[in-house]
Amino acid sequence: RLMSRHWIITDSDNHVQEVRGMGVVGEQPLLKPMQRYEYTSAAAIATPVGTMQGSYQMVAEDGVAFDAPIPEFTLSAPRVLH
Repeated sequence: RLMSRHWIITDSDNHVQEVRGMGVVGEQPLLKPMQRYEYTSAAAIATPVGTMQGSYQMVAEDGVAFDAPIPEFTLSAPRVLH
């Protein structure tokens, strides 16, 4: 089960925001092995380009808690990079 999230959001001026919260988009989905879960969310930054990285805090069926790291990816306003 996806219990909570932690994001580090950095704009191109190097301003950092940290976001922590329960679940994602108001849900704490239960994921079976190899199951996918998709959701849409947004992050507001002061520059047209930035980065985001973080982790999901998960609990396995046997009760063991673990972090699922999310590698850094680029945030960009539409048509800024392409």
